[in-house]
Amino acid sequence: MAKKVTMQKIADHLGVSKFVVSKSLSGKGGVNETTRERVIQAASQLGYFTQKNAYVQNIKRSSQGSGSDRNKQSVLVLMPNIRSQTQDSLYWGKIVDGIALALDQEGLGMVIVSEHRADNFVNILNPNGLLGLVGVGQISTSLLLEVHRIGLPMVLIDHEDPLIPSDTVFANNTDSMNRLSNHLMATGHKLLHFIGNIRYSRSFRDRWIGFRSALEESELKPPAGDDEMLQLEGMDDAIIQEQFNQWMAKRKKAKTMPTALVCANDFIALTVSEALKEEGFSIPGDISVTGFDNIEDATRGIPPLTTVHVPKEAMGRAAVEKLLNRIHNPSAPLEKILIAADIVHRDSAAGPQS
Repeated sequence: MAKKVTMQKIADHLGVSKFVVSKSLSGKGGVNETTRERVIQAASQLGYFTQKNAYVQNIKRSSQGSGSDRNKQSVLVLMPNIRSQTQDSLYWGKIVDGIALALDQEGLGMVIVSEHRADNFVNILNPNGLLGLVGVGQISTSLLLEVHRIGLPMVLIDHEDPLIPSDTVFANNTDSMNRLSNHLMATGHKLLHFIGNIRYSRSFRDRWIGFRSALEESELKPPAGDDEMLQLEGMDDAIIQEQFNQWMAKRKKAKTMPTALVCANDFIALTVSEALKEEGFSIPGDISVTGFDNIEDATRGIPPLTTVHVPKEAMGRAAVEKLLNRIHNPSAPLEKILIAADIVHRDSAAGPQS
């Protein structure tokens, strides 16, 4: 039988005091951020967070007994306002719509929190009135740790944290990008390039993996890992266009422009399409461009954008269903749910000119 992972064991592992471990795991002050992150990582590696009743902070419930859950009628939706993660987003907003519809069908309320600082989040969090949490998009480890510590069931959409165990919901990014890339190659493209920072999010990285594996299976060479377009900084259209223009100028001079650009999402695809047209390229005559997500603006592109339809509302509904199942089956194995995504063929992609 495995021995219990205690705070003392974590302290011995790191060579620090039990007091430091306790402070770090409780979210209290007096410990610098570097030490706190070391403690969290060590605790995760040793299996501290996977133990039952491993939470440092004991939350006093206002109601006792089996009837307490019936008083909880709301689910917390945490969507920190970073990286354009807002309800107004053509991508994230649709996911929240799916969550809201699913909760409404269950007769449950929704409390949306956009806070991204752990200390502020603790002050507004009242677990007594909450069934659980659905996290949307990028969320810091410190925020997720606060949720995990108090024992709130949670499901994350389009994000996962290696240090915090939870159920997750993603689009099947790798498989669908692999199919899109294979479609482009089947129409004759042999010079394909991926556009998007592969470290930006788990979804971007999975899309890159799908693209790369498709090229490797066809014995084509994918872009090198240090290529500038795989490290595209930011999600501001002016910044993306500036970086892309610099990259494009080098490619034009070297006469190595690809015949197809496979973009990590629709926003990037629409931005680089404008840059290409300003340089006199015809889409798809000179170069094909594809996106991912199928946001509403994809249909308004000139030409309309070939992309992958991510069923955003379905991801929100799946997260709610998983959360309710988790509440009723807290000891069931954690799951990573993949929602199928389909290619949407429009006019921005065609076979290369001979």
